[in-house]
Formats: sequence, structure tokens, C-alpha cells
Amino acid sequence: MPSSNKNLSVSVIIPVHNGGESFRRCLSSIAAAVPPPHEVIVVADGDTDGSWCVAQEYYTTVLRIPVCSGPAQARNLGARTATGDILFFVDADVTIYPDTIRQVAIAFSCEPEVAAMIGSYDDAPGAKNFLSQYKNLLHHYVHQTACEEASTFWGACGAIRREVFFAVGGFDNRYRRPTIEDIELGYRLKQAGYTIKLCKSLQVKHLKHWGVISLLRADFFYRALPWTELILRDRQPLNDLNLQLLSRLSVISIFALLGAAIASLWWTALLGGVVVFSGVLLVLNAPVYSFFVRQRGWWFALRVIPWHWLYYFYCGLAYAIGTSRHYWRQKKQLAFGN
Repeated sequence: MPSSNKNLSVSVIIPVHNGGESFRRCLSSIAAAVPPPHEVIVVADGDTDGSWCVAQEYYTTVLRIPVCSGPAQARNLGARTATGDILFFVDADVTIYPDTIRQVAIAFSCEPEVAAMIGSYDDAPGAKNFLSQYKNLLHHYVHQTACEEASTFWGACGAIRREVFFAVGGFDNRYRRPTIEDIELGYRLKQAGYTIKLCKSLQVKHLKHWGVISLLRADFFYRALPWTELILRDRQPLNDLNLQLLSRLSVISIFALLGAAIASLWWTALLGGVVVFSGVLLVLNAPVYSFFVRQRGWWFALRVIPWHWLYYFYCGLAYAIGTSRHYWRQKKQLAFGN
């Protein structure tokens, strides 16, 4: 690892595909950073809205991929071009704070044993609708209450030493959508013995507007299903971030509640089970709901509960489907091999 007394340079790398106004705000926030980064590299990933032209207005290095290939490949291309000691990956729909670059450089300089570092969303999401506030505040809560020795990487606000990034092979280009390519990189970093730190004071503002369809599609198809496959591939069910023990107990409780509710249609005595498991869910997640009360008040927190329970349901469903697919493929491979 580099000496802690070295002045480390930070290269900011931003993949973008049709970034819109959020991307302009992202670039503006980076331009206002004090001190500025060593360089800003924008990789326009098959954009059709002129995002690459917007990037040129901010005097960044612009790389273009003619056909959308996904953020993994875009970030890898940006990393190969970068010359800074630290590669700081930022999504095109977040804004940073004026001291973010300084914070990243100082953190790596003072902690030479840290190979990579991730932050979190702040508690003031850019989009004002309920789902965007709920989703981003939940992300903020999960990261702010997690262990500082992280088990995964995060591409929206994640920094890594350049030599470490290339030592583990960068992001996996087989991920062609914005999915779990950053989590998978984090798994390989941990397997190689590197330290990833969750720096809770390193925060960015998420500008994304979440709707019902976009939220469910992203959570189920782009996160939960592929993450299940990754867990089964590496056989590492971690107790961190969204995989904490309380979350797993909540998934079990939500399915027990549903089972009791369905069975109560024939045996009304099981309505008591519905009440019991509802109470278990409320107790398990009391710290989460107390957080929402403090942040947005009681009415907001009450609206969070059904969405949060729905989240546990489709995460559990995705795990069941992903597990079945995993062992079905293994069975086919064994049959083919025989």
C-alpha cells in the first residue's frame, strides 16, 4: 500500500447513459469541489441525449462507447484512462459536496491499510415524491447503521486505489445493466484480502426519481435476483447492509404472516398468527420506523410500513427463485457431464 504521507490524486470517473438534467447537476457539483479532483473522466455509454456534449462543457475527459454496454464496461474504460492514485466512481444522478474530493484523498492518505472506500446517500434526496424519499432514506439508514468494515463495494459513491482495482481485474464486463457489478467487485476484493471501509461521513445526494415500476423492476430483477446468484456462487451469506440478520428474520416473518393470512380463510383461529407476525415485524424493524418518524414524521412512517413489508416479500421471493434456478442449472450441468 502507498505511504500515508503521500499527497494522493483523485480521478473521478462517471459512466452516463442519457443523464439529463441530473447529470448536469452532477458535473456542476464536481466543478465546485475544493480542491478540484486530479481529473474528471466521463464515459458516455451509448447515450442518445447528448450527455457527452454536456460533459464537454465542463472541460472533462470524454470517452464514448457507441452502443450501451453497461456501467461495468464504462467504468473499466474510464479506469484505464485515469492517471490518479485513487479512482473515485460517481453515478451520473448524484451530486457531491464541496469537500468530498478532499475527504476521499485525506481518508486514503491517513489509512494506508484501506484499499477501497464507500459512502452513502444523504438524508435529503433530490426527488420529492414519496417513493423517492422512502427508497433513498432507507438506503441512507442501512449504510449509516452498518459495520464500518464493509463487505461490498458501491459504484454510486465508491473509491479504490488504482493498483488494487487492476490487481483484482476491475468490474465484471458480463454485467450489461446497472445491477450488482459493484457488489461483485466488493466480494472479490474481500476474497483477495483487501479492506473496504464504509465511511459514514462520505455522503452524496441522489437525484433519481423512483416510480412504482422502476423501483420494483430495479429491486427485483437488477438487485435481488442477481445478488442471490452471487451469494450462491461464492457461498458467502454476509451479515451486512441489506443482508443483516434482522432483515433475514423479517423475510421469514413476512412469509409466515402471509401463510397465516391465507390459512385463516379456512381456519379463523389463525388470524391470531397474523397479529403475532405483524407484531414481530414491527418489533424487528422498530429502529427503521423510528428513523422515518424522526426524518419525516408519523404519517410518512406509517406509509413506509406496507412498502417495507412488500420489499421483504419480493426479496424473499427473489431468493427462492434465484436458489431454484441455481440448483436447477447445477443439476443440468451434472446430467450433461454424466
